Amino acid sequence: MTNKTPDALDLRPWIEEVRALGELVEVDGADWNLELGAISELNVKRARPPALLFDRIPGYADGFRVMTCSTSSPARLSSILRLGHHDTHAGLVQALRGKPRQWQTQAPDYEPVDVGTGPVFENVASGADVDVEAFPAPLWHEKDGGRYIGTGCMVVTRDLDSDWVNVGTYRVMIHDRNHVGLDMIPGKHGAIQYDKHMKAGKPFPVAIVIGCDPLGYLISGIEVPFGMCELNYIGAILQRPVSVVKGQLTGLPIPSGAEIVLEGWAHPGDERIEGPFGEFHGYYPGKPATAPVVTIERVYYRDNPIIMGSPPAKPPNDYSYSKAVMRSALLIDALQAAGVPDVAGVWAHEIGGARMFNVVSIRQRYAGHARQAGHILNQCGVGAYMSRYTIVVDDDIDPSNMQEVMWAVATRSDPELDIDIIKRGMGSKNDPMSIAYPYKAPFNSKAIIDACRPYDFIDEFPEVAEASKELQQATLAKWHHILDK
Repeated sequence: MTNKTPDALDLRPWIEEVRALGELVEVDGADWNLELGAISELNVKRARPPALLFDRIPGYADGFRVMTCSTSSPARLSSILRLGHHDTHAGLVQALRGKPRQWQTQAPDYEPVDVGTGPVFENVASGADVDVEAFPAPLWHEKDGGRYIGTGCMVVTRDLDSDWVNVGTYRVMIHDRNHVGLDMIPGKHGAIQYDKHMKAGKPFPVAIVIGCDPLGYLISGIEVPFGMCELNYIGAILQRPVSVVKGQLTGLPIPSGAEIVLEGWAHPGDERIEGPFGEFHGYYPGKPATAPVVTIERVYYRDNPIIMGSPPAKPPNDYSYSKAVMRSALLIDALQAAGVPDVAGVWAHEIGGARMFNVVSIRQRYAGHARQAGHILNQCGVGAYMSRYTIVVDDDIDPSNMQEVMWAVATRSDPELDIDIIKRGMGSKNDPMSIAYPYKAPFNSKAIIDACRPYDFIDEFPEVAEASKELQQATLAKWHHILDK
């Protein structure tokens, strides 16, 4: 490993970088009660949504802030992932290709470094002074079950019978001043660790990082291999180790530059009703249910702390763009690994939560090429879970442009000839359509739509009535003062 200075995952230098890019808007006076969430939701639906930094939130001290929409543009996401500057979807996906495999391989070389102290310890509250409600956690949506302080968060936990530290992005709802609900989907690494502790009758150590460099929650929200610590994976991206301090109660590693950390224990049998809260596909798929309660015994926070917010909602939502980019790159790599040639691009559309509506563009080389690409994209390891619609288009179609994609579907496909159905594919109980399925297990059917020019008539297919790409670029360059308005 290199001897580079450890990185504290400090949010504030990144905010200044985003400010310099012209991609930050500061908002004063928005109420934590629904208003802050609604502003963020409407903002992310804009063509180029900026990051938002909320201050002077009614009922809270000035300087107690909330940040949202951190990952919602190519420029910000490429900055977070340390990929240089990219302004386009395609450029960012291309820059990301192969990187996850590289980061995973290098992760063991980047053990976090304990530096003893850091800005996160500027303020420490314990015992009767613990008050989670002192921070302006939003009520994000009207039908939420409570105020969620943990959305763009990192939940640090430890395995019972090994030294494996896991960092996951799990939602955290406030119950009262020193209790929060922690929702972990069964099978997720944090839930596996929790179950071990509960079966042994032992309290489960938890440290919840409420704000830091957005790379933290971005990586803790993806699939990192079982037994690997996300802090190592983040170190591989940074090409230097993460600087951590140990929680004073649990000894869990937390980024030394974190904004707010809640530390405590989930005790056996301590569960309360949690939720509902929206999911990535834009629905409330389940009713309120019991979830583990974490008793917060210590709170660490910086002066003028910042909550990192990233609430799910109907797409596009706060983090759907980042999921679309990262999954698109993984899908291209999967197609290449499977031997599919001449893949021009892939886009895992935000409208499907980067899972349920995926498009691949190819340069057709042989009969069956389009169906091969579609079925592999739909059923590969990265793509199978909750995949519903997979569309294959020619390389003159931008797979991220829904108007172009649906034009190809409308004009280059025949419903009888060009739609393949896979029955009883890999689904999820989290699927809003699962309520209508006849299955006991989490299946769903899947459609592969071949919206390419029919290969056996490819030379006879009508030409497109559109200016060539070269003419479009030349025209835009000359007439940008008219066309860019």
